[in-house]
Amino acid sequence: MTAPVEAPVPKRILPVLVLAQLAGTSTWFAVNAVMPSLQAEFGWEASAVGTLTSAVQLGFISGALVLALLSIADRFSARRVFLFASIAQALCTLIAVAVAESFAALCVWRFLTGFLLAGIYPVGMKIASQWFPRGLGHALGLLIGALVLGSAFPHALRGAAVGWPWHHVFYAVAGIAAAAGVVLVMLIPEPPGNVARPSGLQFRALWAVAGERRVRASVLGYFGHMWELYTLWVLMPMILATRLSDPVTISWSAFVSLGMGAAGCAVGGWIATRTGSAPVAGAMLTVSGLCCFIAPWALDAPLFVFGAWLVVWGFSISGDSPQFSALTARNSPPALVGSVLTLTNSIGFAISILSIQLFVWLAQTYPLAQLIPWMGIGPVLGVWALWPLLREEAQH
Repeated sequence: MTAPVEAPVPKRILPVLVLAQLAGTSTWFAVNAVMPSLQAEFGWEASAVGTLTSAVQLGFISGALVLALLSIADRFSARRVFLFASIAQALCTLIAVAVAESFAALCVWRFLTGFLLAGIYPVGMKIASQWFPRGLGHALGLLIGALVLGSAFPHALRGAAVGWPWHHVFYAVAGIAAAAGVVLVMLIPEPPGNVARPSGLQFRALWAVAGERRVRASVLGYFGHMWELYTLWVLMPMILATRLSDPVTISWSAFVSLGMGAAGCAVGGWIATRTGSAPVAGAMLTVSGLCCFIAPWALDAPLFVFGAWLVVWGFSISGDSPQFSALTARNSPPALVGSVLTLTNSIGFAISILSIQLFVWLAQTYPLAQLIPWMGIGPVLGVWALWPLLREEAQH
């Protein structure tokens, strides 16, 4: 276990870590931001966006499991792992530009990008836990908020760079991602008192997930959240295109709607310090589920209401993520926390692949107004699974 940091933590540590997380994850949804241009240039079907997004998700699952099995972030400096992953995924993004004409090759390089993102997102949380053994919930709220904003950033870049060819967006996010690792290593030193201990992936965590009532509640709640989350990220440009026609406006609208999740994470983290994590996770999941169910009405509502619906949905759909992580970490056996979180994330991302593929495929046949309410199944089941923890915290 990481030794507590007794000396005052330099004020720059958390802002630098948050900015590095934001920049380091900017490659995640780069393809989604430029998909209309790729389809126009190469003649791909609309379902291609689901396949490419799933390639990244599958890569992330694989990378997270490999890093855990080999105890990479425990055996080596987490800072240097972050640096290597940042530079390597930037190179994968550049190579993806060169091979983009081949859909299969692009899928391979997006898979590798996702694999390397496992050295950014979880490793960033590892660094946060080293520097902030106390107050981790607040730090995680800001870190996952940075992940959300970084993932939405390519939409903003596409909107700001009017007239840019699609590959310039890839070049930009590759440079930003590489810079993230360099800046982190230069400005964040090794945490004092940190002793790396290889632990490996503890397969007893499978029993902890299935057998521990509190762990099971937060994990199943998280799975319901993942059924909905990344499917919205993929469908957001399609949803916006039902009311907007200007590509620049669609890009900026996608960035604002999805980027609101960063505010949801930060605000949720602040509220959780006063109410506990379960009420925040339950409230966010309930609101995002309601956003699914009112879709048939919201899609045809006045433009202002349509925009407000997407902003509220973006705020709530990501705001529960840090709280599910905090609940699972808090309720897991101390020796198994890392493994439980790794396995939970891996299964959750596998669920997101299934959901993305299913809804993108169905969107080729059915209108979004009929499909989106079915995304609400995840939040409904998630809130139901979380109910024991909600009841416990209400009693306290």
